[in-house]
Amino acid sequence: MVIIGIVAVIAVVAVALIVWGVMKHRSDAAAQSAPSGSRPSSDGSPSVGAPAGMTVAKPAGTSDDVATASSDAVTASSDDAPAGEPSVADGRTDVAAGAPAEPAAASSTPTVGPAAPEPRTETPESATSRIRRLKAKLARSANPFGRALFDILAKDRLTEADWEDVEDTLLLADVGAEASERLVDELRRDARVTGESDPEQVRAALRERLLDLVGRDTDRRLNADKDDANRPSVIIMVGVNGTGKTTTAGKLARLFVADGRNVMMGAADTFRAAAADQLETWGAKVDVPVVRADKDGADPASVAFEASAKAKETGSDVLIIDTAGRLQNKANLMDELGKIRRVTEKNLPVDEVLLVLDATTGQNGLTQAKVFAEAIGITGVVLSKLDGSAKGGIVISVQQALGVPVKLVGLGEGPDDLAPFDPEGFVDGILA
Repeated sequence: MVIIGIVAVIAVVAVALIVWGVMKHRSDAAAQSAPSGSRPSSDGSPSVGAPAGMTVAKPAGTSDDVATASSDAVTASSDDAPAGEPSVADGRTDVAAGAPAEPAAASSTPTVGPAAPEPRTETPESATSRIRRLKAKLARSANPFGRALFDILAKDRLTEADWEDVEDTLLLADVGAEASERLVDELRRDARVTGESDPEQVRAALRERLLDLVGRDTDRRLNADKDDANRPSVIIMVGVNGTGKTTTAGKLARLFVADGRNVMMGAADTFRAAAADQLETWGAKVDVPVVRADKDGADPASVAFEASAKAKETGSDVLIIDTAGRLQNKANLMDELGKIRRVTEKNLPVDEVLLVLDATTGQNGLTQAKVFAEAIGITGVVLSKLDGSAKGGIVISVQQALGVPVKLVGLGEGPDDLAPFDPEGFVDGILA
């Protein structure tokens, strides 16, 4: 009996070893036949890994550790999400190639990161505060031509060489030849300058003459601010690229918002890449809507037409239309700007056309200014980049060349560095 028991045990062990060997052989064979890059899942079945730079779509609600993917479920991920990070789109969760499989969450809803905070609406600076800053900036600016004039005129006795220096200083400040000659003639006849007077009298004489040239009594109000203004009041911004035209349009919108106006903008500069995006960024900061085309190169007149229709429909107070600043040739410019004005006036009358000039270009900008004035008709000038007053004489020369007033000046790069032009503040600033 003992012998029979020992034989039975040996038989059972032998059978177990045979069964174990068969199972091991099958497992090794399956591993050798599996595709390269595969890895077993938690239940022992193989799962296919994603090629580099690709993602595997995992349907929402899948409870397996790793979804079994077919070749048509593999999608590129390099443009959708950074490697190793999940992205959520259309109810699917994408896992970057090469990342280790993570167990699925108990819920079938994809996990989304915290929502981005909504942009905070800014409160623009008031016009009164901006004018005070204009005076302060001009007073601190380097090499103001007013100070150079004062240093010459404050001498006890002026020689012919001194008067030539005065005229040269005015020309270097872009006052213009005609205006410079006129100012010198008036100063030479003023006893407060030619006599042995104190510096305060010289300063007073120079201030009065400069104010006469700048135009102390000129009406510089924007037409939208006048009692008889249309509503919506349409303003078209023109000027060559590089003068700060689109930026000025955005700053002007802020100026109206600070005054409690309801503003809309039209991005009719469809020629320059990202001009509409730039305008939209300005509008978003002060909650001003922007009408724009779906793509670059669209017809700018159609944008102007749509913007004017929307402004009329919504009852906006002001519509600001930004236009392309290209200057290919005079005929092309006149045709394009003329068309923009005509289609806009099918919905609303155009109250204002503002020409944006770079104050640092001086006399070179006057040639461009005259072309734009002939193309569409200018009602006012905006001088951008008037950070320093060494070229401040452009205020005088541009007004004499175009016959229209400077209405706004740009003080710097800040969002509220645009102010109504104040002649007395300007002259006092450069004589500070």
